Amino acid sequence: MSPVTAGVLQLLALVAALALAYRPLGDHMARVYSSEKHYRPEKWIYKAIGANPSAEMRWPAYLRSVLAFSAVSVLFLYALQRLQGSLPGSLGFVSIDPDQAFNTAASFVANTNWQSYAGEQAMGHVVQTGGLAVQNFVSAAVGMAVAVALVRGFARSRTGELGNFWADLVRGTVRILLPISVIGALVLVACGVLQNFAGIHEVGQFLGGTRQWNGGAVASQEVIKELGTNGGGYFNANSAHPFENPTPFSNLFEIFLILVIPFALTRTFGRMVGSLRQGYAILATMATIWLAFTALMMWTEFAHHGPAFDIAGGAMEGKETRFGIGGSAIFSVATTLTSTGAVNSFHSSFTGLGGGIQLLGMQLGEIAPGGVGSGLYGMLIMAIIAVFIAGLMVGRTPEYLGKKIGTRQIKLAACYILITPALVLCFTAAAMALPTPDNSMANPGAHGFSEILYAYTSGANNNGSAFAGLNADTQWFNSTIGIAMLLGRFLPIVFVLALAGSLAEQQPVPETAGTLRTDKPLYAGLLVGTIVIITGLTYFPALALGPLAEGLAS
Repeated sequence: MSPVTAGVLQLLALVAALALAYRPLGDHMARVYSSEKHYRPEKWIYKAIGANPSAEMRWPAYLRSVLAFSAVSVLFLYALQRLQGSLPGSLGFVSIDPDQAFNTAASFVANTNWQSYAGEQAMGHVVQTGGLAVQNFVSAAVGMAVAVALVRGFARSRTGELGNFWADLVRGTVRILLPISVIGALVLVACGVLQNFAGIHEVGQFLGGTRQWNGGAVASQEVIKELGTNGGGYFNANSAHPFENPTPFSNLFEIFLILVIPFALTRTFGRMVGSLRQGYAILATMATIWLAFTALMMWTEFAHHGPAFDIAGGAMEGKETRFGIGGSAIFSVATTLTSTGAVNSFHSSFTGLGGGIQLLGMQLGEIAPGGVGSGLYGMLIMAIIAVFIAGLMVGRTPEYLGKKIGTRQIKLAACYILITPALVLCFTAAAMALPTPDNSMANPGAHGFSEILYAYTSGANNNGSAFAGLNADTQWFNSTIGIAMLLGRFLPIVFVLALAGSLAEQQPVPETAGTLRTDKPLYAGLLVGTIVIITGLTYFPALALGPLAEGLAS
């Protein structure tokens, strides 16, 4: 079987698995967030934190709860790292330096999981399991809660109430993420992923010396790393490491975990707003972009450009032979079109155009299908922009799901789509202008610029993957990328919740013959075009200086 055929068959198997999970998981999540029943373990949690899960919140109260919970999480994770040297189960590792501890705390709380450290050489069992793994669950649940709050804004009228953040947080964790993670961890253990609390031990000779590895609860952290679109690896090599991702089947299963909730949330959206066709329109938009990016990535990496590529069957540099080009390309697109950031190959070693595809996937806003929760609310923001553009073209007041898109709504949507590019481009420009960041670049010219651009694109978009050619463990990068991650996560949430509150206060507008049908293929095409044009106008000059220049020169 040729490598191209194997890659296509993997993609078809993945699409089939996602299609089978779409309806039951989407309906289950809709029931979870619409239920008024509280399970006994959930009641214990509410009592412990002093929350009333039945109290409805308007958007300012919902936002304050999100920010307060996230701020406490950052402080807790920062303190845990700074105290590591005094904690049991530290494996002899010292406490983390202040700038790196801040960067890591911001990273995992913001659902970014950017890592400027080697996990097996820096973090002990307590920090990995009690700190990082916990944030993998709750940061994903926060994103899902914000998405559901926006959906309620469309579904409700003349109320302004968006639900209860604490109930949404707990239910998302207890009823959705935990059950799937338990089953997924068992699957990964069966595939050969580690799950223990072993200490450091020698594994044999390596280049004339001994090689040491430490064990850990890898499978349980790996599954939520992918399922919650987190991406932080237990080991430095991330999902390219055989202890995290040992077989082609585990590779395909991890890609499935990355994509299943973001895609299924479109059905949850359709259920909660009372129109499955609206959910299908969003799904079609996401799937079109994802399949197009995957096909383009496989083409660029399989294309032969000389005798070395001919012999290897494609661009095999930086890729694991057990996954091949097909498995690496599918994984790469899945992780950069979502806010996952996990890698099973080194993105810096992809072709110039392949690296550009990875960058563009993040710069779209990671909405196809995007992160857990963040992908859905990002796509709905784009849907509002597309409706507004359509309304301008035909001279009608734009409406979406029976809600008028007026001045306030479009200003909030515009702020949402502007904040991330501003962070990326400003920090990239500052880094290129200063001498210290330049010294961290492993490559000169266009590829070196791509390393810097990729780092801030990954941080501000809450992705977390890296080009792997940049030394980011410096005070400059730890501090600035940490700030970019926090602002890139929580400033958009401010605009999303404010938008949700303004929509929930409206009285629905009855549909007329002149209403734009947003559940038709024509609108899905308009939405795809809007996304591509907005991103192209924003990032094309920067892409032209980096991956496009490199790709055209090779």
